[in-house]
Amino acid sequence: MSAAVVAVLGTLAGVLLTGVLQHYSQRAARRAEAAALRDREALAAVADLVAALADHRRAMWVREDLRLRGQDWTEARSESHRTRSAVTVPLLRVQLLMPAIAPAARVAAEAAYALRGADGDTVLTHRRESAMAKADELVTAAGRHLSAF
Repeated sequence: MSAAVVAVLGTLAGVLLTGVLQHYSQRAARRAEAAALRDREALAAVADLVAALADHRRAMWVREDLRLRGQDWTEARSESHRTRSAVTVPLLRVQLLMPAIAPAARVAAEAAYALRGADGDTVLTHRRESAMAKADELVTAAGRHLSAF
């Protein structure tokens, strides 16, 4: 009789242990899946932001170049307004998904915005190169952040 009780208790303990281990394993798998999803979302947000910044940088270059040459830049100004607006959502996504690199994202955006009002070709070129460097720094910061996990 006691052997039967021990066998039943052993079986119940085995079932309980298996259930607990399976629960923890499933929870770990869900966490890993959620982390991978967050990483994919963050990577997409950074890629979208860098693309939007490149578009805005190009639009600002064209706009300011036309303005500095004394040509009609009305259409280019409208395009630069559109591209600046297109930066807003990806910038917000990066700031929300990757708060650690939010400062680098803001600096990259501000560098692209800074092409406005350049008082000469040399200044415009310098600001453009600075904006490209800040976008590269953003990509590097995002890479470091994503590889840390």
